Amino acid sequence: MTDTLARHELRLAAAAGWLAAAVILVNTLKRAEVLPTAAVTQLLAPLAQVFAIGLVIGLYAASRHGKLLTAAFSANLTAVAALVGVEFTINLVFAYLEPAQVDDLRAGPLGTALTAASILFVLATLAFVAALWNRGLPRVPLALYAVAVWPIGLRAFVPEIALQLALAVLAAAVAWLALALWRRAGA
Repeated sequence: MTDTLARHELRLAAAAGWLAAAVILVNTLKRAEVLPTAAVTQLLAPLAQVFAIGLVIGLYAASRHGKLLTAAFSANLTAVAALVGVEFTINLVFAYLEPAQVDDLRAGPLGTALTAASILFVLATLAFVAALWNRGLPRVPLALYAVAVWPIGLRAFVPEIALQLALAVLAAAVAWLALALWRRAGA
């Protein structure tokens, strides 16, 4: 791969990160009832994870590869992809059902799948952050990213304000990591 192509790919990953951060902020504002819950905000919600996939790939591509990093990257990519399904379910299915119907769905295999996706997200993200720790990326946003995943992954068990704060921290961490990729592309 040429250096020019690699720079363009890192910039594309950075742009995906900024888009993910923007959608995370919209989701946060929607949860805080600053923005209305409307068809457009419901449709937009899963795009945070879709764009985050680009950022995760860019972070991996920008780092020296190794077995631990490759395994953590694969797990994190899988977890973020699974969260796309979770967000579609929450925003485009559960939002239009009665609470009793949602409870029934969560009591079955769908609830198990949602829980598994959340646990995988927490564990895989922590592994990915640990694997990236000494790879030349700024550590503060990596640490913020690792801290933010806990309330997000455990959203069913934390107060709403904790989830909203974690989403805001995650948006900042993602934007900062995207900036690091952009700068690396220009180096």
